[in-house]
Amino acid sequence: MAFDFDAIVNRRGTRSYKWDQSERLFGDADILPLWVADMDFNSPPEVEQALVERAQQGIYGYTIRMNSYLDAITGWFARRHRWSIRPEWVTDSPGVVTSLALAVECFSEPGQRIVVQPPVYYPFFDVVRMNGRELAYNPLIERNGAFEMDYDHLESLLKEGAAMLLLCNPHNPGGRVWTREELLRLGELCLRYGVTVVSDEIHCDHVYAGHKHIPFASLSDEIAAITLTCLAPSKSFNLPGLQSSFAVTPNERMRRTFETRVKALSLHMSNYFAPVATEAAYTYGDRWLDELLVYLQGNAEHALSFLGQRLPELRPMRPQGTYLLWTDCRALGRSVPELKELMFRRARVAFSEGSVFGKQGEGYLRINLACPRSLLTEALERFAVAVRG
Repeated sequence: MAFDFDAIVNRRGTRSYKWDQSERLFGDADILPLWVADMDFNSPPEVEQALVERAQQGIYGYTIRMNSYLDAITGWFARRHRWSIRPEWVTDSPGVVTSLALAVECFSEPGQRIVVQPPVYYPFFDVVRMNGRELAYNPLIERNGAFEMDYDHLESLLKEGAAMLLLCNPHNPGGRVWTREELLRLGELCLRYGVTVVSDEIHCDHVYAGHKHIPFASLSDEIAAITLTCLAPSKSFNLPGLQSSFAVTPNERMRRTFETRVKALSLHMSNYFAPVATEAAYTYGDRWLDELLVYLQGNAEHALSFLGQRLPELRPMRPQGTYLLWTDCRALGRSVPELKELMFRRARVAFSEGSVFGKQGEGYLRINLACPRSLLTEALERFAVAVRG
């Protein structure tokens, strides 16, 4: 492999959200943090070089996006996902969660119900509640070691007047890569009942062999017309600190409404560094990403094997995509506080505790696999010793 994903990068003392808060958040500065979804790998060298050259310009003034930036985005999604995006469909945003919140505000009314499918990425709950809307829960069903959608229950929520659905595609924390057939069935229901879909596809590039990401808006022109897709290079290339994101919709009315709100909040100006990093990643990042996916899938297999041998009572969900391992720890018989005590005090590791993804996640842990295998092994070993201790 051309890229060394086994290399240990010391991120302590770098103002790292992940590594420099352990004592404050968990009570121990030496905890191994495998929780928040950023990666412990260097970004592609072309991205680093683009940022160095940008920094060396020395004047950090207001920044515009160039045609080459839009060409990089549209080119990436055409060749990696067979999705033809027109440049005019793209609206920049500081982040996917920002786009989710703005979409809730723009395309629903206070008090209306918005469907979420827990367990799911926890900001989904926040952007609904904090905008004065009501959550309509459509829990996923676990069957044969993977999540499935409950379409009958979903249809009942849509019949009752839900205005919007927040889709997580691929799914965080479960690692499901929804199939074309599953998404088409979902789209048909939303078309039938006039429901807007806001699709978080930030993990779209992390899909493992044997699976394929299907952009929800690529299914048909009719489905695209009711969809706002939220995207970013941040998960794909480990760029979350640059706050580079964009929303895509061919629906001119939706796009105009969304862009107006972005400008009203003065969120439309580009970060000085974000466009060049995004352009470099989407232009030159194919080989780096291909090798990363092989490494991440190896980490997933390693973790599954480790847990199967050392903690066979746990039930990890084999991920089809993302770099997250959703693990059923209910057989340990510990409450949420006891599970946190086991992690933070006894094992000195920080995985994500499952109840933050909804009550359906109680007794589960989400493990971030995007780190050198030696760190992953150490974290799993600490946890296994604590459980058996």
